[in-house]
Amino acid sequence: MTEHSNFSMTRRWFLALAGAGVTTGVLSSLAFARAPVGQTMGEGFQPTVWYAIAADGRITMHIHMAEMGQHVGTALSRIIAEELEADWDDVEFVHVDTDPKWGYMVTGGSWSVNHNFFAFSRAGAAGRMALIEAGAREMGVPAEECMARASKVIHGDQSISYGELVARGAVDRQFSKTELEAIKLKPASERRLLNRDTLARDVPEKVDGSAIYGIDRTIEGMVYARPVMPPVRFGSTVKHWDDSAAKAIPGYLQTVEIDDPTNTCQGWLVAVAESWTAASKAVDALNVTWAGGSGKETSEADLLAEGKRLVNDDTAGSLFMLEGEPDAVLDAADKVHEGLYQTHTVLHMQLEPGNALVWQDGDTWRVHAGNQWQSLTLPLVAKALEIDPANLVFETSYLGGGFGRRLFCDFVVPAALTAKAIGRPVKMVMARPDDAQFDCPRSPTVQKVRSVTDESGAMRAYDHACASGWSTAPIAPAFLADGINGGKVDPFSISGADHWYTVETMRVRTAKNEKVHETFLPGNLRSVAPGYTLWAVETHMDEVANSLGQDPAAFRRSLLNAAGRNAGEAPHAVGGAGRLREVLDRVVERSGWAKREDLPEGTGMGIAITAGQERAMPTWIATVAQVRVDRATGEVTLEHLWASIDAGTLAHPDGALAQAEGALLWGASMAIHEGTEIENGLPRDQNLDTYTPMRMHQVPELDIDFVTNDYMPVGLGEPGVIGVAPAIGNAIFHATGARLRSIPMRPQDILKALES
Repeated sequence: MTEHSNFSMTRRWFLALAGAGVTTGVLSSLAFARAPVGQTMGEGFQPTVWYAIAADGRITMHIHMAEMGQHVGTALSRIIAEELEADWDDVEFVHVDTDPKWGYMVTGGSWSVNHNFFAFSRAGAAGRMALIEAGAREMGVPAEECMARASKVIHGDQSISYGELVARGAVDRQFSKTELEAIKLKPASERRLLNRDTLARDVPEKVDGSAIYGIDRTIEGMVYARPVMPPVRFGSTVKHWDDSAAKAIPGYLQTVEIDDPTNTCQGWLVAVAESWTAASKAVDALNVTWAGGSGKETSEADLLAEGKRLVNDDTAGSLFMLEGEPDAVLDAADKVHEGLYQTHTVLHMQLEPGNALVWQDGDTWRVHAGNQWQSLTLPLVAKALEIDPANLVFETSYLGGGFGRRLFCDFVVPAALTAKAIGRPVKMVMARPDDAQFDCPRSPTVQKVRSVTDESGAMRAYDHACASGWSTAPIAPAFLADGINGGKVDPFSISGADHWYTVETMRVRTAKNEKVHETFLPGNLRSVAPGYTLWAVETHMDEVANSLGQDPAAFRRSLLNAAGRNAGEAPHAVGGAGRLREVLDRVVERSGWAKREDLPEGTGMGIAITAGQERAMPTWIATVAQVRVDRATGEVTLEHLWASIDAGTLAHPDGALAQAEGALLWGASMAIHEGTEIENGLPRDQNLDTYTPMRMHQVPELDIDFVTNDYMPVGLGEPGVIGVAPAIGNAIFHATGARLRSIPMRPQDILKALES
């Protein structure tokens, strides 16, 4: 290993290699620059805040998005490097800490590449323009006769490197916002990096164990803490507590009763010790009694019952979209296709449980914690500490799983208040049950869908009502939108229901389930609303196709004429539903859909087509699932998943594939393996002994292909999740004739459906 001095042969590194059978050749391919975390900006020429070119030729990109396994630093750096005409070997990146100059900091919704594409492309182009101008001056030639390639400005047989130009002080041009927005990007035909494979810069330290996650960070003089969780999320107050038994635990220091100005921590105590083990034992030894508490008697059945009431009450909630007058068609129809669809509570269960290290550094408070939405969490913590937000800095850390849970890092608040109370740096780490109890789960949902078709299958009316907890309402109410008929709408609770099928008249209504909000804080979970709204849409479409005696794939295709609102718009949705039709055709061909009736008894194939995350940023995906069902036990074996994906230009194709693989498996896991229910106001399953995400032996064969084009890049972190559950449910129907309308689809649910 001496030739690869940037690696240390740690036990974690050795075991990872041994388990994977990695060869020396692979080790050599990994020996590139790492992705530093939380370092300061590079020095040198900085045409914009997003990168700097040093005198030695190093190009340092400044990444303000959170890294949680999606290789966002590599993807965003590739966008800049493409227009900069940088040699990829010269590029490295740093994840930056909070600072107003980075603008709004949030990583979610599969937005990172999509929302930053133009800004980062123009930033790269600005640097290229400035460097060409400087290089031309240094070589004494006209700038219009020069070009940039591989970190050099070239004129005929002579050239000068970017690094040399910076070393000479030959380039210092800055660009205003107006100048940047006026830059015309180079044609897609001239791209040399995007849509091409590369090595992700953040892989080595994740593999060798040197990557710093929130849970890894230490500072001198810090103490450890574990929270003492109240009986329910809201409304508890501490009536009495006694730490007499805890005082006998070596290393135990004290217990802090949290007085929280933000009301995030209701009835919390925090045990503090010299080690986390001691703090954890102290929590178990404390004698605490609480009073009050909201939702202590609430069950999953109660939440679903309220959801059913809301979807059946036409006056509940607000309209998300309305086209035409669906009631006239529904009332006059001889036959209305109708279905009621449910999803149960889902936890995040990220590998790294909630944790935060908080300390005071002079007049500045510092936080080190994995965080997806710094611009939301920072003012919350500042309010808790009762300080000016300008005196608070969030350090950047890798996230040991985000999945939407770290969009709202409310677990930083108790760590901060404990640090303030005891006057020492505090590292608070939640045990897995603490993390589960304080999770912001995906709300259980109830959806009612009604539709009318004519004799040929054309859809004349579509009416969709959804009742759920609204993830945006409690944490960022400013993001709520106005409903068409008055009132408010949380777009993140209903997006996806406004699908891309052609319908003569259509209505989508969303209702906030207040009983959910009385019980827990509903959050965003990977795929957000489309993870459940498209469960209803695509299950319903399958039911309609089968009711009409039509092939489910052909029926869907007949509704994708890309007309009207479904024609799409530039720049994000060029081509509209026509691109959805293309991925449908591809997956039908690749999966052997035409021969599905030749499958063995008890084996079936199902299909679903989705465009997520939102209509303004659609990733077009068609998914086919093949399952085998044991009629005696109800057990489902997921044998194969096919997916055809059009995500436009791929900034980092290998990362795109990894994202798709992970998303498909998460979708499958939520469909048939994981999920919980609320009992007495808390999730029933609070650890991985009973909360059972997909295990390795349950992973199906994956067959994924991408449409190659030069359209605007969209998102890939979440869209793959969306179509898997309905594809599996539709495959179960094909295999058995049993229709499932609730996820997760447990063996007992399948047996019950088979009986009926």
